[in-house]
Amino acid sequence: MSTLSKVGAEPSISYTEEATDGRRIIPDSDLVGTHPFSAARLWNREPLDDFYKEALEKYPNEASIDPIEEMKLRKKIDRLIIPCLAVCYAFYYIDKTTLSYAAIFGIKSDLKLHGTQYSWLSSLFYFGWLAWSLPSNLLMQRSPSGKYLAINIFLWGVLLMAQAASRNFTELAVLRILSGAFEAIADPAFMLITTMFYRRSEQPSRISMWYAANGVGVAGGGLLGYAIGHIKGSLASWKYEFLIVGALCSVWGIVLFFILPDSPPTTRTFTRGERLLAVGRLRENQTGVDNKKFKWDQFRETFYDPKTWLFFLLGLVGNIPNGGISNFSTLIIEGLGFDTLQTTLLGIPQGALVCIWIGLGAFLNGRLPANSRTLVCILFMLPTIAGTLGFLLAPQDATAGRLICYYLTGSYQASFVLGLSIITSNTAGQTKKQLTSAMIWLGACVGNISGPFFYRTQDAPTYHLGIGSMLVSNCIEVLIFIALRFYLIYQNRKRDNLAAAVSGADQEPTKDSESLGGISTVRPHENDTAFADMTDLQNVNFRYVY
Repeated sequence: MSTLSKVGAEPSISYTEEATDGRRIIPDSDLVGTHPFSAARLWNREPLDDFYKEALEKYPNEASIDPIEEMKLRKKIDRLIIPCLAVCYAFYYIDKTTLSYAAIFGIKSDLKLHGTQYSWLSSLFYFGWLAWSLPSNLLMQRSPSGKYLAINIFLWGVLLMAQAASRNFTELAVLRILSGAFEAIADPAFMLITTMFYRRSEQPSRISMWYAANGVGVAGGGLLGYAIGHIKGSLASWKYEFLIVGALCSVWGIVLFFILPDSPPTTRTFTRGERLLAVGRLRENQTGVDNKKFKWDQFRETFYDPKTWLFFLLGLVGNIPNGGISNFSTLIIEGLGFDTLQTTLLGIPQGALVCIWIGLGAFLNGRLPANSRTLVCILFMLPTIAGTLGFLLAPQDATAGRLICYYLTGSYQASFVLGLSIITSNTAGQTKKQLTSAMIWLGACVGNISGPFFYRTQDAPTYHLGIGSMLVSNCIEVLIFIALRFYLIYQNRKRDNLAAAVSGADQEPTKDSESLGGISTVRPHENDTAFADMTDLQNVNFRYVY
């Protein structure tokens, strides 16, 4: 049979209780259900190991995958996954900036906020996120990923609408904490879904696609804020901000529950052959697809792996600027001499530039030699550093120049996006993937909590301390990318040396009692480790990308 016919046709085995080798063939009724409200469709926790074996049987190597069929499937995955995650991320960022727009619509005076109370409202959101991040990630591992994300998005919206009813600082603070808890799963879920559907080489561009919706959220939030500012209703303008954005989020959560797949094997809009190909083509990732079993050894490894702490620091210093800018951007622009409605409109170019920066980062990374990600990350930190310096040093009356410098500061988003792809591509083992994703966003929480406090009321409108904190954070971020590059190069060299030492293990397997960095000295076949739920440290076939 030709390769093309193997790819396009259904497997030759019949879908009965067992294959000839004793492996169970999981029927489609258990994978994708038989009707829209079947248990398999609504909350599927079917163990998928046998499906992975079936996929490897059909696609045992790269030569068995027809490039044309794979390209068709990849486009189909893009049409299904990227819009879902992009809309989520746009809402995600609009949701986080509602307080910023509420600030210029009078929430401070209406709720009689004073001193650092506004800064605390910005930070308390991330206290909820911080407290619930690890538990939420572990709950998602035990749940269908897409469904769990959709439920949390629905609850974001409900809590955002409830904030419109706040009468004082205390009530709003409690709701902000709860909102943060339900948003804790967002970024880790987006990263996990990306790793489940895409090859490692495809992940930077796909993460860039959905993360670029961050810019859409910035621009959309500005347009929405401008429109809401013209509403002349019985409620204060800031209340409409919470009600309208919250309602849109909740509706989207309901839609997402039914359209976002949980994993390739359970994607109901794919044929069985497409689902097998979707899994088989990820063999080379060596990171697994989806496993619902919590493993204590992976839990322990997560916290003694140096990469975990570098990723944590990346989340921290990458979000100290974000914590301030997302909540004080409108006040910074207003401080340049613009009125309220002009300020909402001037947020739109920043959003468009974020999309451009991220697109340029993905474009450049895709055209440079392999293992250029950290170099591109460093490159796109340079405009941010230049813009921050310019904003600090330019005269206060240089309005146009300072505004341009402010817009330049958004280039760090491209670096952070590629940084996320370094994490998704270099972490294997389901429990470890969940926890490592949680760790970078725990760092992000700490950064977002501390960021607003650098923007002191007495420093308005220049906020020199806040802008200075951006500059220091950006410089540390460059050092982290350098450290990651050298560490991952070192790890690959150590693995290459180990692989050479056990090159004959396939023929005469002998297991040494010791290992290098947790890597077994047995050299198994790549297919044996592809979906074995092994960590990157345990898998001798794993190689890091940088």
